[in-house]
Amino acid sequence: MEDLTTSLPTVLIVDDMATNLEVLSKLLKTDYHVKVAKSGQKALEIANSDDKPDLILLDIEMPEIDGYEVCRQLKSNPSTNSIPVIFLTARDSQSDEEFGLNLGAVDYIAKPYNPTIVKIRVRNHMALKLKSDWLEELSMMDGLTNVPNRRYFDNEYDKYFKQAIRESQNLFIVMIDVDDFKAYNDHYGHGKGDECLIKIAHTLQSNLKRPMDVLARYGGEEFVILLKDIEDAGALQVVQDLVESIEQLGIKHAFSSASKNVTISAGLSKHARGLTKESLLTNADNALYQAKKDHKNRFVYL
Repeated sequence: MEDLTTSLPTVLIVDDMATNLEVLSKLLKTDYHVKVAKSGQKALEIANSDDKPDLILLDIEMPEIDGYEVCRQLKSNPSTNSIPVIFLTARDSQSDEEFGLNLGAVDYIAKPYNPTIVKIRVRNHMALKLKSDWLEELSMMDGLTNVPNRRYFDNEYDKYFKQAIRESQNLFIVMIDVDDFKAYNDHYGHGKGDECLIKIAHTLQSNLKRPMDVLARYGGEEFVILLKDIEDAGALQVVQDLVESIEQLGIKHAFSSASKNVTISAGLSKHARGLTKESLLTNADNALYQAKKDHKNRFVYL
């Protein structure tokens, strides 16, 4: 049977007292997937993992790394600074509360606490966090094609490029342009042009078989793809399949100089020692230009 907790928002409870962890876990486990940490260091490890919590309930009085320092590190790290932190602590002075809120916590609850109040505050802050995540996700999607947009690509490209250098992984960029798309729009209308782009985006996405492959709409009729940790032969085959899959859609284009159907051209470039992010993109763009110059409906690898 499927574990339903995986679909629930995640709360990380951080406290060095086992009894406090148990009480809070029982209080919240019905509505949330609960994780616990008995130290500040463990809390930071969980927050920096791939499976980040949506909200953190954080005690202040802990050995080695106290809650204030945990919060400070969370808020200074771009990958964790959006996680809401609620201090739940025996420190109840106004100066303590002010200090904690100034560190970036969204709330400060003094012990002994009312369990109902804790649940309500967690619920309210969780709702704000999930709404913020949803809006952030929307801002990363192209409204027409429903694939990631240029902003999403820029973020992922930065991460992929650094990872390729750090782990000595292969990284390829594929720049894609729809052939003679202006002529298509001029003769069939922009409504049909939009339908065409939607079909192309869906086909490109469905032909990328690996979860780590990134497709984004780069702008207009241009798309871009990131392929990491793949051999040269595999990357070449992926791009060849993409080019062929678009022509095989059979979208009629009587005004194309490349085919009777809508087609794409693509430029493929591979990261090499000494290349910057900008030069790798430029290489892919130059390869695309060459493919367009070579009668289109093909790809060039530079």
